[in-house]
Amino acid sequence: MRHREPLILAVGGSHRRDASTDKALRIAALAAQRAGAEVEFIGGHELQLPIFGSVDVALIPAAQRFLSFYERCDGLLLASPGYHGSISGLLKNVLDYTDALRGSGNAYLDGKAVGCIVCAHGWQATGTTLNAMRTIVHALRGWPTPLGVGINTSSSFADDKGDCTDEGILAQLEMVANQVVSFASMQIALKRETRPLEAVPA
Repeated sequence: MRHREPLILAVGGSHRRDASTDKALRIAALAAQRAGAEVEFIGGHELQLPIFGSVDVALIPAAQRFLSFYERCDGLLLASPGYHGSISGLLKNVLDYTDALRGSGNAYLDGKAVGCIVCAHGWQATGTTLNAMRTIVHALRGWPTPLGVGINTSSSFADDKGDCTDEGILAQLEMVANQVVSFASMQIALKRETRPLEAVPA
């Protein structure tokens, strides 16, 4: 297997293009690119999908696009607003769509590092939403990175251009991105070095 850079899929959980969630996710995605990864960004406005199980997945182009990148990616960055103490229904529904690949040999988030990012108005919602996201990642067999980023949006952290104006938050977003890229790179190297066992003569 030849050397390749990790593919990181960044998925937003807010339907608004200018949401704090998307701003935080873009900052982390750029950090992942600087760390050497290829990054595919899919904002929540691109993922307003029918409730999973209500329609044939094959008939939904947006779902097919997401699943195509998801199946090939080596790690993910997930970002959600805090809605009533948990992640947005939009993001939960998107993650439910991974069930469509359970027979492909690339089930759920198995073997993938996942960086969790939450934006909420207040620390209580920030904490409970981050905990819920990490629990869902575990349930999907993923590896939440050691650092999860919770951003209290009662204070601004980014300007109108999306540039981070808070050095502490910037450092955390860069760290979570680097952790995802580092883990994904190690997984790629492990697969490259692993050789199939030779058949033992009868």
